[in-house]
Amino acid sequence: MSTTTTLLQPLTIANAPAGSKSTLEGVQKAFGFIPNLMGVFANSPEMLKGYLALDAEWSKTSFTPQERTFALLAASLENECGYCIAAHSTVAKAFLKVPAETVAAIRAGESTGNKKTDAMITLVRELVSKRGHASPEAIDAFLAVGYTKNQVMELLMAIALKTISNYLDHINPAPLDAAFESEK
Repeated sequence: MSTTTTLLQPLTIANAPAGSKSTLEGVQKAFGFIPNLMGVFANSPEMLKGYLALDAEWSKTSFTPQERTFALLAASLENECGYCIAAHSTVAKAFLKVPAETVAAIRAGESTGNKKTDAMITLVRELVSKRGHASPEAIDAFLAVGYTKNQVMELLMAIALKTISNYLDHINPAPLDAAFESEK
């Protein structure tokens, strides 16, 4: 967790720059509220739109919604971003109906009991921790459980997303939203 002073406050539709207002309206419609980290992104309309554009493309990849969330959670764990760990844990359990035990295992760095999930999480965490220098063993294990070579590349989108949001939260900690508080 960072001790950095907050540089930018989370914005609302009412006080966001004109270029962020309609994007924040879409975020509010999708989530039912504006997560504080998205409110921080809104200080720069380009940053907010760019992040959400990359997220939209990530959602079109060949991974399932659960796999996408696991990849985002794994990257956030490796980057030690409490805000994003709580947010992705909440999404996994509340919206994607992932068993609490699975989320707890991922967060604890333990096996989920699913070889495919474990291979993906291992590869994501290794890519993050070694700055893209994954071992041949981690890549081979990922491919051996049924993932494809293209999916190795697609994981980089998750890592890019989390590098942006995790690092923003490190340099500008956002208050944890009430919706994510139970996963703190």
